[in-house]
Amino acid sequence: MASVTSLAASVHQRVADALSAALPEAGTADPLLRRSDRADFQANGMLALAKKLKGNPRELAAQVVAGIPTGDSGAVIKEIEVSGPGFLNITIADEAIVKTLAARAADDRLGVPYTAGAGTTVIDYAQPNVAKEMHVGHLRSAVIGAAMVEILEFTGEKVVRRHHIGDWGTQFGMLIQYLIEHPHELDHKGGEVSGEEAMSNLNRLYKASRAHFDSDEEFKERARRRVVDLQAGDEETLALWRRFVDESKIYFYSVFNKLDMDIQDPDVVGESGYNDMLEETCRLLEESGVAVRSEGALCVFFDDVKGPDGNPVPLIVKKSNGGYGYAATDLSAIRDRVQNLGADTLLYVVDARQSLHFKMVFETARRAGWLNDKTHAVQLAFGTVLGKDGKPFKTREGETVRLVDLLDEAIDRATAVVREKGEPIGLTEEEITGNGAQVGIGAVKYADLSTSASRDYKFDLDQMVSLNGDTSVYLQYAYARIRSIFRKAGDTAPAAHPELPLAPAERALGLHLDQFGETLAEAAASYEPHKLAAYLYGLASLFTTFYDQCPVLKAEGGTDQIANRLFLCELTARTLHQGMALLGIRTPERL
Repeated sequence: MASVTSLAASVHQRVADALSAALPEAGTADPLLRRSDRADFQANGMLALAKKLKGNPRELAAQVVAGIPTGDSGAVIKEIEVSGPGFLNITIADEAIVKTLAARAADDRLGVPYTAGAGTTVIDYAQPNVAKEMHVGHLRSAVIGAAMVEILEFTGEKVVRRHHIGDWGTQFGMLIQYLIEHPHELDHKGGEVSGEEAMSNLNRLYKASRAHFDSDEEFKERARRRVVDLQAGDEETLALWRRFVDESKIYFYSVFNKLDMDIQDPDVVGESGYNDMLEETCRLLEESGVAVRSEGALCVFFDDVKGPDGNPVPLIVKKSNGGYGYAATDLSAIRDRVQNLGADTLLYVVDARQSLHFKMVFETARRAGWLNDKTHAVQLAFGTVLGKDGKPFKTREGETVRLVDLLDEAIDRATAVVREKGEPIGLTEEEITGNGAQVGIGAVKYADLSTSASRDYKFDLDQMVSLNGDTSVYLQYAYARIRSIFRKAGDTAPAAHPELPLAPAERALGLHLDQFGETLAEAAASYEPHKLAAYLYGLASLFTTFYDQCPVLKAEGGTDQIANRLFLCELTARTLHQGMALLGIRTPERL
C-alpha cells in the first residue's frame, strides 16, 4: 500500500499553495508550520515573507486565509485564525483526523513510507574483544546500533551489519603459547557449553598466561615468537587462535541473546578479517602521498591536530617496527565496505572518546578517494554510562561492571515488579518470569535509547523499572492495558467513524498517532533513536489521558462511539508495538 500523507504535510501544502497564490512574486515560500498549544498547528512564515517584501504580515495572513477552503464537509482544515502580528492558528477537522488514521490502520506499515533502494548503510556496532569479558562499556554500542539497524531497514535502507570484534594482536601470542603448553585449559566437561562456562575458561586461561608472561622471561620470549607465527599464518597457531575466537563467540552470543539481540556469524568480521588488505592499504596511501614516512613510521598528518606541545599528532598507519596500528585495519575496513559491500554510508556506533581517531581515519580515507561526496562515513558517538553518583559506573571494589551481572540484576528487579502487579491478575509463574525478562531488558535498552546518544547517562535500576515517568515499563503497561481492554470487549470490533465529533483527548491522541511516520523519518535521517523513544513516551502519556477522560467500553455515545474509541486504542497499540520493536523492546500482552 502507498504511504499515507500526514495531516501536517497536507496542511503544509495547502498553506504553501495559498502563500504562492497570494504572493506569486515570492516564489516558493515555507509557511514554517509547527504544532502549537494555541491550536493544532501554527504557521509563522508570513512574518519573514512580509519583512522580505516590505509588506504588512497581518494583511498577508488574511490574504492567505482567504485562499484556503475550510469548514466544508471533507475539508482537512476546520478553521484558521489570524493571530498576533500574522501567525495562522490552524484547527484540523475531526473528520480528517479519523479518515487519515483509518488509512494508516488499513496498512500493515501504519502508512509509513518505504523507500526501496534508498541506499546501503554498513553499521559497525557491538564490538566485544575475544578472550575478554563484556562490561558495561559494551552496552551502548550494541543497543544503539541494533536500534539504528531496525529503524533504517524499516524505512527502506539496505543495512549491512558489521561487528568489528577485537580478535587480533600481540596478546594472542601469550594465550596461544600457554594453551600449547597447557593443552586442556579450554576443554569442556561435555554437553552444550554455556556462555558462563566459556567465559570462565577464558578468564582462567588469560589470568594464568598473564602471570606466566610477567614472571617467566623464557615464556615471554616464546610468546613473542608465537605472535610472529600467528602473523605469518602458521597453521597450528591459527588453529589454536580459532579456538579462542570460537570459545569467545559462545560467550558473546549468550550475552547478546540475554540482550534479546540477533547477532549472526557472517556479520562478525573482526580485525583479523582485514589482515590480507593491510599492506596494500599502506602502499596505496604512501604511493598517493596521503601518508608519509616519519621516524620510520608511516603517518598521515593534519593541520588541525596538534599535541599539548604544539607539534602535529599524526595518524600512525604502520609502526616503525613494521607492525600495523588500528588505523591500518580501520582504513582497510573502509575500503572493503565501500568497494566490496557497495556502501553509500558507513555508520560507526563508537564511544565519543574515540572521536579524534575516527575523524583522522575518515579524513585519510577521503584524501585517498575511498570516501567522497557520494560515499561518506559518520561516527554515531555515544557518551559514558555513569553510576547513580554521576561517576563512571564501577563496582564497590572499583572494578568495571560485568555486563551479564548488570543484565541479570535488571531482570531480577523487573521480575519482582511484574510479580507484584501480575499475581493479582492471575499471571502464571511462566508469564511472570518471561515478562520479567522482557521488562528488565527493555528497561536497560530504553534508559539508553531515551537519552541522546552523545550524552552520558546514569544507570539507575530503581528508576528504570519504575511504573511512573519516562521508562519502558510505563510504555509496556500502556500496551498491556490496551490488550486488556480488547479482552473485555468481547465481540465488539474497532471501527473508524469519521462522522463523530472527537473529545479533546481523542483529538490529541489522534494527531500524535499521525506523526509516527514523520518521527521515524527524522530519527533515521539524523541517527537519533531517542527521538523515536520520546515520541513513544508521548504516545503512552496521551493514551493515559485519553483512557482517564474517555470511557471506551462504556462510552455515552453508544456502539459507534465505542467502536471508534476501540479503533483509537487498536491503532495506539499497533504503533506502540511497532515503535518499541524498532528499539529492540518487547511488548508483553499481559502485565
